[in-house]
Amino acid sequence: MSALFDRFLKEPSQVSCGCDAGGCCGSSAPKDKEGGDGADAGTEKPLTASDHRWICGTRETPAGPIPLVSTRFGASERLGSWRSRWGIGRMTYTVPPALYGVGNPDAWSSVFVTCNYKMTFDRVRRALAGRDAWILVLDTRGINVWCAAGKRTFGTDELVNRITLSGLARIVSHRTLILPQLGAPGVAAHEVTKQTKFRIIYGPVRVEDLPAFLDAGMKATLEMRRIRFAFRDRIILAPEELAAVVINPAFWIIGGLWIAGLLGLKIFSFYLPAVIGALLIGAIAVPALLPWIPVRRFSLKGWLLGLIGTLFFLAVRGIPATTAGWVSAASYVLCLPALSAFIGMGFTGSSPITSLSGVVKEMKTAVPLIALSLVLGVAAMITSAVI
Repeated sequence: MSALFDRFLKEPSQVSCGCDAGGCCGSSAPKDKEGGDGADAGTEKPLTASDHRWICGTRETPAGPIPLVSTRFGASERLGSWRSRWGIGRMTYTVPPALYGVGNPDAWSSVFVTCNYKMTFDRVRRALAGRDAWILVLDTRGINVWCAAGKRTFGTDELVNRITLSGLARIVSHRTLILPQLGAPGVAAHEVTKQTKFRIIYGPVRVEDLPAFLDAGMKATLEMRRIRFAFRDRIILAPEELAAVVINPAFWIIGGLWIAGLLGLKIFSFYLPAVIGALLIGAIAVPALLPWIPVRRFSLKGWLLGLIGTLFFLAVRGIPATTAGWVSAASYVLCLPALSAFIGMGFTGSSPITSLSGVVKEMKTAVPLIALSLVLGVAAMITSAVI
């Protein structure tokens, strides 16, 4: 399957530039040397359409040729986004940090700053369809804007460095940069202005609001400033949570032990579909039902849903009226909610409603309790198999 994906990605995409009449002119932009100064710009091999299919042309500027990017997606972009959602090649799904153009940008075109996580970059260029603009991509090590701002890779130093390396001051006549609002924690706007003379305007939270933001004269409404975490925002993150479970060796060990039990080697007495159900509860049900689960901590949310699922499973399956049956039931009550709690707790890193200190505090309490519950549950499983 992986080979098929790779082959699909290598096939050329039928993507047009989406430029206005007059076409796309020029050559291409250089790859920047990390940590260099303005004198280093243009010394490396330029980016071309043969390197990246989303490059559709180039624009000549006083600082050299700058690549123009398409605002239309081909099959490879859609497949690449799908792969990244499932955690396949996630940390290498990046764009070379550099300055890019959209449409037919000139010296007065707006400059938008974003990260080099390709999914974010793709959404920015698609939102700018039909417009002439520049996109300055920072080197955030493939991390999205919000997380990169927290790590300071989407930060003051990188922004100043990228402005210098790209020769932006020679390309545009204005001195205004539009940054995503979620990048604000990592950037000291006054320092950027002091060092580069560029002032910063913060755009909307969501890239989908960029057209309306621009049409309103770069003024954001209160709704554009609001961080939303709706059902679609939560559920779209579930595939990566599931992928993290599937690639975990513990998942395959459990599966192997269950198969061994089917063959008569009853090391553990448990039902694999129940384990899978607990994992699905943590990875899907917790984010889907997040606002309506009546506890605050994510681990407790996962544990509570896991307990409800476990009790339903035991009610449907029935509990044999024997000592072994009751011990086996106890093992499920100890293990399955703990699994749901652990997977649910991992969703804190995807949520805008938790803080770093809150996550650390929760993990210090929840992880030991989850581990203890799993140990006791496994002991109960073994006990039920031998008595």
